[in-house]
Amino acid sequence: MIDLATVDPVSAFEALGVRAFTTTRHTADFRIADDGPDGAQRTTWEALHAALGPEVPRLVSARQIHSARVQWHDHATSGWQRLEGLDGHLTATRGTALAVTVADCIPIFVAHPAGVVGALHAGWRGVAAGILAEAVRQLEAHGCAASELWVHCGPAISGRSYEVGPDVFTALTGWETTRPRCVDLRALVAEQAKRLGVRHLSMSPHCTVEDNDRFFSHRRGDSGRQVAVIVAPEA
Repeated sequence: MIDLATVDPVSAFEALGVRAFTTTRHTADFRIADDGPDGAQRTTWEALHAALGPEVPRLVSARQIHSARVQWHDHATSGWQRLEGLDGHLTATRGTALAVTVADCIPIFVAHPAGVVGALHAGWRGVAAGILAEAVRQLEAHGCAASELWVHCGPAISGRSYEVGPDVFTALTGWETTRPRCVDLRALVAEQAKRLGVRHLSMSPHCTVEDNDRFFSHRRGDSGRQVAVIVAPEA
């Protein structure tokens, strides 16, 4: 049985009736091989789904590809569903938990007072490709104004610990450089959110590298993944 009592909650969403959190390395390893989950991994994900409770009959995740691909989910199936080639999920269906796996990349949580929620996996490629802008575009098409959205960036690598090469730095910032530099992905997402018209924005204080005793970090050599989950439970 997975214990969700020790995970990192997003308290800003509680007033919206939305549950959002990122697990820690002590909860479980949610890594899945590219060719699909083995028996032990499937058991871990099914235990996560069970721990969410009877008000959450559905759990959706995907094989992530570091893209800006975001999918809207209207289905009402039950159980855990793993899709192919996505880095973001949106739904207005209560009881559908959306999950992304991370280990330095940013888990971006999005919520609307009407109960619409989203989960985005944003590494440097996703940030540069505008995954948040794509999610906001789809949300606005479904009647959720950017100014009404709540956005939270969960535990991720901090700017102090994230050094990138000149090409990546330029792709992210538009600034030319000839040497490696540090870049703060969460700060860039915050700038993007403000340009999109998002008014409610919060950030986790946790750095996956500096808080490696609590979180998996790819840069620290971990192969494991934590999972970020958001859901508006059924009444």
